[in-house]
Amino acid sequence: MRLNSNRSDVSCYVTVEPEDHIYKLQTFDTTDRTFHSGNELLAWVKKNWEPVQFQNPSEYQQLLHAVAEELKNGND
Repeated sequence: MRLNSNRSDVSCYVTVEPEDHIYKLQTFDTTDRTFHSGNELLAWVKKNWEPVQFQNPSEYQQLLHAVAEELKNGND
């Protein structure tokens, strides 16, 4: 999923693929982060990002929901 940032011209990206054990994101400053689990990624997002940081704040909520659904479907 891609989220357009208010802080940077660079979009933030989140990739969750439980079947391949891929949990990663790219932050506002283009730093890549990888996680051991989807729950770890989700906790990081909740701690470090806020809806107001994005051009469309509702996309943040959609991201949280989509990741939670992906984890549920992937049994992570």
